[in-house]
Amino acid sequence: MVDTRPFLPVSSHAGSDPTGPSENRRKPMKLQLSIFFVLLTVGFFAALLTSNNGSDNGFVKENEHGSLASPSSEKQLRPVSRGPAVGVSEKSNRLFAKDNENQLAYPWNNSMLSWQRTAFHFQPEKNWMNDPNGPLFYKGWYHFFYQYNPHAAVWGDIVWGHAVSKDLIHWLHLPLAMVADQWYDKNGVWTGSATILPDGKVVMLYTGSTTENVQVQNLAYPADHSDPLLINWVKYSGNPVLVPPPGILDKDFRDPTTAWLTSEGKWRITIGSKINKTGVALVYDTKDFINYELLDGILHAVPGTGMWECVDFFPVSKTEENGLDTSVNGPSVKHVVKASLDDDRHDYYSIGTYHEKNGTWIPDEPKIDVGIGLRYDYGIYYAAKTFYDQNKNRRVLWGWIGESDSEAADMQKGWASVQSIPRTILFDKKTGTHLLQWPVEEIESLRLKSYEFNQVKVQAGSVVPLDVGPATQLDIIAEFEIDNEALEKTTGSNVTFSCSSSGGTVERGALGPFGLLVLADDSLSEQTPVYFYIAKGSDGKLKTFFCNDQSRSSVASDVNKQIYGNLVPVLEGEKLSLRVLVDHSIVESFAQGGRTVITSRVYPTKAIYGAAKLFLFNNATEASVSASLRIWQMNSAFIRPYPNDKESQ
Repeated sequence: MVDTRPFLPVSSHAGSDPTGPSENRRKPMKLQLSIFFVLLTVGFFAALLTSNNGSDNGFVKENEHGSLASPSSEKQLRPVSRGPAVGVSEKSNRLFAKDNENQLAYPWNNSMLSWQRTAFHFQPEKNWMNDPNGPLFYKGWYHFFYQYNPHAAVWGDIVWGHAVSKDLIHWLHLPLAMVADQWYDKNGVWTGSATILPDGKVVMLYTGSTTENVQVQNLAYPADHSDPLLINWVKYSGNPVLVPPPGILDKDFRDPTTAWLTSEGKWRITIGSKINKTGVALVYDTKDFINYELLDGILHAVPGTGMWECVDFFPVSKTEENGLDTSVNGPSVKHVVKASLDDDRHDYYSIGTYHEKNGTWIPDEPKIDVGIGLRYDYGIYYAAKTFYDQNKNRRVLWGWIGESDSEAADMQKGWASVQSIPRTILFDKKTGTHLLQWPVEEIESLRLKSYEFNQVKVQAGSVVPLDVGPATQLDIIAEFEIDNEALEKTTGSNVTFSCSSSGGTVERGALGPFGLLVLADDSLSEQTPVYFYIAKGSDGKLKTFFCNDQSRSSVASDVNKQIYGNLVPVLEGEKLSLRVLVDHSIVESFAQGGRTVITSRVYPTKAIYGAAKLFLFNNATEASVSASLRIWQMNSAFIRPYPNDKESQ
């Protein structure tokens, strides 16, 4: 039944007219002046950085922290939009015709398409899925909400799907949580976040696209807080509670964050937006989640980064090996700002200092600011969302993994997109600049038979098969040691290396590439290399890159075959290490404990089922490497509809 007790004190704010007066429209002139001066300051620093970076002469230049020089420095494969009223994270994948030539869709058969469905990554039974929404742990259950089209395997008709789990691995599908049935969300129930109040109740803020395609923020809460499954949700009768403020366009105001408490006892949220081409995060305070005060300043802004979607803001500990509740602050805490850039569809983050008094955040290193520096993932990964898991005192990261095949193939197989394996996220105390991402420990419960290979010598220019049986579902942990004599003898070069533009594994260097060939057939006509490449500069310093080469991942013509990757810091005394989760068409790779992560979607036609094999390779010209590995075959997760009798509750 509906909870008759209000979750917070009743407010007199109606909030139903996006064009009329509203509490959240206060101080518009102060806002515009504040934003102007903030952007002026940020622009000044950005200009300095740009002048220092100089021209890249056609190469993707990467600084000492492994960041890209600009968000537009990668060659983009951008699909054509369906129309102006699109929502967050649309896919319209008609993209692989080159030089305006028409390419025919590959003749996929049902066996190939059936193999592509993952075994232990979360996905609905059918149709389209995108952004993760409002994850939380509540009364013994992990709840996961997600953007979902209940009608087709393409973006559109977006509502909220809902699933629950006891362990983040095995999932039970529940009825839709929220559908597009009100004027303020008729064109889409878009991304939002959950906040757990001190009394244990839950509030949900989400973006709705109105009948006039205006992006507004809405409030919802469980109909029955005693229900651990949170099956029924009530939309606040006074929605919307926030509308775009002056200076912000109607379609540039979305994705509210989880709220955190200030020292004054107010709740604070941030919402993504842009002003011209400057990405910004607006800040609001509230006492009741109904009335809001727009702060004079903004949390942060970075010129040239475009629209900031799915902004996330959370603390990380500089001293402890556990996650922190979103409201935690103090001298041993750093704060992370993450934004999903609509312009290039990547998730960027930066670590810095949060100033509660004026609601601003300053990056520790402006050269790797949000949108121009580090990414969560250098492959296909977007619209990520974290939550604090009070059950295990950890911060858990979810991310949407889109498809990189053709839309026609998606429609033929009847589904599109998966979610990443949930990852724990920690501050990297060794570098001080990076986060560490790692698959949640529960994934290890799926491990079956294991195989060990110790100190396998891989000579320059060779490939070594690893007999592990079918290589479709694997968890691989590997360490590599490169020949020290070759490291010392190799002369340096002033050639700039980049994973994406330096030719992949066929381009041989003195010290790389070397690593694993996953989802490969016996003849290696299809293969996906996950590898390291060590570049020695003319100054004698070494830089290590972690890459994933999809150029030969499939003989199909209508799939993405980019080469992904970036620099990964390797500190003195560290061996080169990686972990790879292979689950049919998704490959998640973690280097150096999760400092650099790459997720790929690959669609082989031959290296499937029992024909999928695993190899070590070393395509360096001078250095041999030795590898030690432990590899597990992985079981499938149990993902099904929730039983009507609720026996497993």
